[in-house]
Amino acid sequence: MSVTPGGDLTGKDAVFVPTGELPMENPETVTGYDFDEGVDYDKLFDTMSRMGFQATTFGNGIKEIRRMIERKLRPSEEDIKKAADLNSGCDTNCRIFLGYTSNMGSCGVREVIRFLCKHKMVDCIVATAGGIEEDFIKCLAPTYIGRFDYSGRDLRKRGMNRIGNLIVPNDNYCKFEDWINPILDAMVDEQEKNGTKWTPSKMIDRLGKEINDESSIYYWCWKNKIPVYSPALTDGSIGDMIYFHSYTKPGLILDIVEDIRGVNNCAKFALNTGMILLGGGVIKHHICNANLMRNGADYSVFVNTGQEFDGSDTGAKPDEAISWGKVSKHSSKLMKISGDSTLIFPLLVSQTFAKYKDEFIKYNEEQEARGEQEWWKIIK
Repeated sequence: MSVTPGGDLTGKDAVFVPTGELPMENPETVTGYDFDEGVDYDKLFDTMSRMGFQATTFGNGIKEIRRMIERKLRPSEEDIKKAADLNSGCDTNCRIFLGYTSNMGSCGVREVIRFLCKHKMVDCIVATAGGIEEDFIKCLAPTYIGRFDYSGRDLRKRGMNRIGNLIVPNDNYCKFEDWINPILDAMVDEQEKNGTKWTPSKMIDRLGKEINDESSIYYWCWKNKIPVYSPALTDGSIGDMIYFHSYTKPGLILDIVEDIRGVNNCAKFALNTGMILLGGGVIKHHICNANLMRNGADYSVFVNTGQEFDGSDTGAKPDEAISWGKVSKHSSKLMKISGDSTLIFPLLVSQTFAKYKDEFIKYNEEQEARGEQEWWKIIK
């Protein structure tokens, strides 16, 4: 009778390899939520980090966002001393960057983002062109729920545009053109007569003012002085409108150099930074690259469905960003949640920013009351 190379007749030695030490410190056991305790969503979300798979990354993402919020709202004595030693002129102890792709403006996540901006819970935004224009277009006309399997040929005949399972009538873009053209006229006039230097961020700020609609993300960004950067602003309907307008009233110039200084300095001179990135591409890299100027963000949460096997920036994990200096090598938690942001982000906000709403209101009132006075001098 033959035996295994190790001399075992039954193969048990190969199956039952002796147990060694666990590879993690402070190990947690896998535990799910017990619905016999009733339906308590806070308790349910608290168990997520111990469920395994993407539930664990989601639960840890909640914890990471809470860390950046508390670093902002509740600076430690060490933070206050550091700010004082640096004689920091930064207006907050932790700047929170939010980046998102155009589909977030198209879908209902728009209202979640608006909530954050209304209560000034984020400090800097980077969005694609679609993420800008879809917000304004929704102030003028609605987007509709459809299906993923509608025929593209049939929709084209109907003058309807499909974004996943959303439907946007062509008339919406006509209304957008009617609204934006007089603003573009005024921008050209101010450039030529007053020497105004326009940038994409200044244009977005102006559009937020002009829309004068509290349902708009960028109305609240204008009102709360939250800078919004869009390095690819011409890559969408706004670009189409600028292109058409250039034939009727040519001359508009948008300076991207001033904006790259703006977003980079927003990170460079921050005491601490956190990044929340919904999707990938230009918005993800623009915020990560700004944080390179300070040797990496202190906190980061990536939410996307990208995979790293193709070498794309979208699919790259936070650990790859550490190699570039875009996420701090001292960051203890590296959070990438693989999933659809329409599912993930509203739930993240429900367990993070929404729970700190009253504290943010008080924080912003105190910030406004102190004026130009440094925050750390008042707390000190």
